[in-house]
Amino acid sequence: MGRVVGAPTRKGGLEVPRGADRSGMRLSGIHHISAITGDARRNLQFYTGALGLRLVAKSVNQDDPGVYHLFYGEEQARAGADLTFFEYPGALPGSPGVGMVHRIVWRVGSNQALEFWQERLAGAGVETRPEHDALLFRDPEGLAHELVPSEGPDEPLSARHPEIPAELALQGFAGVRAYSRRPEASDGVLADLMHAERRPDGGWELRGERRGGWISFDPVTEAPARPSAGTVHHVAWSTTDAEQPAWLEELNTVGMPNSGLIDRHFFHSVYFREPGGILYELATEEPGFGVDGPLSELGTKLILPPWLEPQRAAIEGRLTPLPDPRAAWPIRA
Repeated sequence: MGRVVGAPTRKGGLEVPRGADRSGMRLSGIHHISAITGDARRNLQFYTGALGLRLVAKSVNQDDPGVYHLFYGEEQARAGADLTFFEYPGALPGSPGVGMVHRIVWRVGSNQALEFWQERLAGAGVETRPEHDALLFRDPEGLAHELVPSEGPDEPLSARHPEIPAELALQGFAGVRAYSRRPEASDGVLADLMHAERRPDGGWELRGERRGGWISFDPVTEAPARPSAGTVHHVAWSTTDAEQPAWLEELNTVGMPNSGLIDRHFFHSVYFREPGGILYELATEEPGFGVDGPLSELGTKLILPPWLEPQRAAIEGRLTPLPDPRAAWPIRA
């Protein structure tokens, strides 16, 4: 029997009365993942060069406009493959600990792709470690990545790169691995509030009509958490403008402290810290990166939301100039 509308339910350790039954709402996997870098130039070279991602937006941290917010993703800038970085120049390498995502997991098309990436990353001076049917490595600042052969029906989300065959390119996010301060409470929020499904490996799948993604909690590390360069700031789960108000109402109903609705120009967001300490964001697919111009021009100029546009001259004066990573491509690419 389904839940009775108006009956109390327990979510993340909180027993509250239900209003409307929203158990049919689903989050469509990972929208984006945001991390920290201390060197925007090196970061740009690694993610658009070695990994072959597209710079889909060059903007600023809206809460701290003096620093970059760089967005790397797939060719059409769709949600599900966006890895973003806040740049704090000179930031020392951090260390993931309790209450943090510690590894980003990407899809690739095959075991052949794993072999390709092992060779390509070695050529870029990156140490890799094969593990079962996966390939592990870290970026120049220590951010951990894992490549796994694709599972399920999700459309590949890949970027073009002249050195990377399309069938071997990264295909978007599979999931994230994290350390929770309170694993049982983290499980409860995922199951009851976010309507996730338990995976055979013990993780949690968040799958909607468009695609899916997962989060898995690993045994807690003894290392202290030091958020800084090379660490994940938050993970965003994908929703729509139509369902965002209902998710916000759910958070408020269970008493989950949250940011309220925030306009991020490219999407609309609600942030909350789940009981295990991990910062989640619910981000909408709309309006998308095309809000600022044609697809062909993405990443070629600094984008500011309208409320920061009057400060453009001052903001640009504080930022390190970054080249268009595709400017030197062969024309046929």
